[in-house]
Amino acid sequence: MAKGEGGEQYSNPSLLTKPVSSDGFTLARKHENRLSVCNKICYAIGGAPYQITGCALGFFLQIYLLDVAQLDPFYASIILFGGRAWDAITDPTVGFLVSRSPWTRFGRMLPWIVLSTPLAVIAYFLIWFVPPFEDGKVIWYLVFYCIFQTLQTCFHVPYSALTMFISSEQKERDSATAYRMTVEVMGTLLGTAIQGQIVGMANAPCLPGPGDIDLSNSSLPVGLNASGPVISLDDTKVAYMIASGVICIIYVLCAIVLFFGVRERKESCRPRSQPMGFFQGIKLVMGHRPYAKLVMVFLFTSLGFMLLEGNFALFCSSTLGFRNDFQNILLVIMLSATLAIPFWQWFLTRFGKKTAVCAGSLSVIPFMILVVCMKSNLIVTYIVSFAAGVGVAAAFLLPWSMLPDVVDDFQVQNPDSTGHEALFYSFYVFFTKFASGVSLGISTLSLDFAGYISRGCSQPEEVDITLKVLVSAAPIALILIGLIILYSYPITEEKRQGNRKLLQEQRDNEADSESDSTELALMI
Repeated sequence: MAKGEGGEQYSNPSLLTKPVSSDGFTLARKHENRLSVCNKICYAIGGAPYQITGCALGFFLQIYLLDVAQLDPFYASIILFGGRAWDAITDPTVGFLVSRSPWTRFGRMLPWIVLSTPLAVIAYFLIWFVPPFEDGKVIWYLVFYCIFQTLQTCFHVPYSALTMFISSEQKERDSATAYRMTVEVMGTLLGTAIQGQIVGMANAPCLPGPGDIDLSNSSLPVGLNASGPVISLDDTKVAYMIASGVICIIYVLCAIVLFFGVRERKESCRPRSQPMGFFQGIKLVMGHRPYAKLVMVFLFTSLGFMLLEGNFALFCSSTLGFRNDFQNILLVIMLSATLAIPFWQWFLTRFGKKTAVCAGSLSVIPFMILVVCMKSNLIVTYIVSFAAGVGVAAAFLLPWSMLPDVVDDFQVQNPDSTGHEALFYSFYVFFTKFASGVSLGISTLSLDFAGYISRGCSQPEEVDITLKVLVSAAPIALILIGLIILYSYPITEEKRQGNRKLLQEQRDNEADSESDSTELALMI
């Protein structure tokens, strides 16, 4: 499919012989802004790599560094936080560079996506490779983690901003976003399934401590199975590399589908205003009150759910004792979230985006409390996890559907300041990753202070208490803070609809001006 076809449609020779009326020009423009189902699916598939890799890293990187790479928890916290801190720098930087990128025949966003993909998959694969040396192992993981985060930023920031460039019709953008939400939840499901199931088949047994010796004359330590083949740590390392290789292949295929299936429309956005400096751009976007409110809401709720995501695997394997089943529990959560998307789409349409985010975030809190209060029971854990997945879907994905409304509100209030979509999306992504880095860094450091034992069949009581706080009390407090801020979020459904009408009137006026200019040129 051809790319970057913007203003060329007016150069058709037939226009020289048959003038086009203003109404006909407007209707043709609206028809061209409509997206086919194929376009929407191809656009949505482009969001899968970010979710697949993010889910694999979020759920499994901490336990991989601690139990497979066998790093000290302190060094693991440095890697997790350092990678995200670096990512915090690259997000607004890439957003600034994207906003100043020239238009090419492939568009302005798509070249970033295509060029970053090959290097990103190489860096991602090397994250899951255990180097054959000990002294530089921490540097190895920190360097390749930072490189991957940078390259993924070069993919995801332009992709997020691409929403504003696939069509100028808000209805079409909302529809494409709904497709994207569905595929992204399926991406989290796919990432959990690939990483969890492949690694789960080669899960090395735990190492017994002094208190884990079976006193009933059994020579087998806790966690070992007398029947079946013995799985070594090397087998687990190979399993992680196989899982990362499969994810890399999917990453590349999704980028190809996005590139060939989506046309970036130059006419979807009005001409950009004069380029501005980096800090001037920061002041511009953060000075918009609705955007600042939404970012703060997203920061706190994301921080809460990232704490849950990053520590739930360890909580299931160490505190609940489901060392061989935690990957299936994670899969149940993601499956539930995938199935809940149609419900939240209906709820959003019926009650509004703000209400949907609030209801979705609150719905998961009872299950956070229940999972740490009940006794270890696998069946009950599966049921609680399935119910919690319904709220997780809303909390992770619905805020993204609110971001185009903030950008539209900015365009209504600042009609002469255009072309800053990438800055809005880059800071939004920045706060998501900042929350993830803070949550993983703090939680891993907390485990170090509590005395976490790598691959231990049992953990000290302090570790169990710490994990319960990290998957329940702390996330609940952060989510409630985010919802309190959400209460003062100024863009209601009425204001959103009003902004939509105002923007449509502006675009219609621009279309009328363009049609008048075209007719005048044809008469001459």
